[in-house]
Amino acid sequence: MSLPNSSALDFDLRPDRKPILCYVTDRRSLQVSSQPDLIEPLLEKIELAVAAGVDWIQIREKDLSGKQSAFLAREAHNRVSKLPSEPQADTRKAARIFVNDRLDVALATQAGGLHLGENSLPVEEAKRLLLSSPAAQTLAHDFLLSVSCHSLEAAHSAASSGANYIFFGPIFATPSKAAYGSPQGLDRLAAVCSSVNIPVLAIGGITLANASSCISAGASGIAAIRLFQDSADPASVVHAIREQDS
Repeated sequence: MSLPNSSALDFDLRPDRKPILCYVTDRRSLQVSSQPDLIEPLLEKIELAVAAGVDWIQIREKDLSGKQSAFLAREAHNRVSKLPSEPQADTRKAARIFVNDRLDVALATQAGGLHLGENSLPVEEAKRLLLSSPAAQTLAHDFLLSVSCHSLEAAHSAASSGANYIFFGPIFATPSKAAYGSPQGLDRLAAVCSSVNIPVLAIGGITLANASSCISAGASGIAAIRLFQDSADPASVVHAIREQDS
């Protein structure tokens, strides 16, 4: 298996799909009636987000077992792959499924990428394991590694280690990222975007009102939980963001 270089990213950054929109899952915050594990309501949200035009799904359910995570990732892929394509774009290809932290689950489910936390498995080790694993030989040729970064130094380290993408934040105040310190702000986002040679997605407190300012600062896209998960009409959210960037 050969991991993608920058040229392999052209698919995700093609002009008609900018900016990249990533829905980061958090089933525990779903506004639904109580269910045993909330897996089915989450799968329904994933389907709605992809049907609306979201490009990536990052499955971030850290409390699930490996077996449960694999079921969720596999079922999400199965459902997404059956959705009809948009008239002007291939939705099924654009809807890349990332697995958070669990390389074993990403391999078992043939995911489109692995997302690593800043303090998770190092990028170099993830790449070594991917290159040496027989299970990795059947992964898509453009399998991606993305990394969460919360400082300029961490962003430089991720880029130099071979990450394909960086998720940088929190840009704005948000309860889900409070543990990562004060908001980074747009100036620091711009500094990161201009100083690394790989795409950066802004995350943390992203709303319709501030999404365009992240793109203007140099971000190649945005990642969010509530923006997509809590919306009653995710298609209108996606349309509004893309209109702002056009």
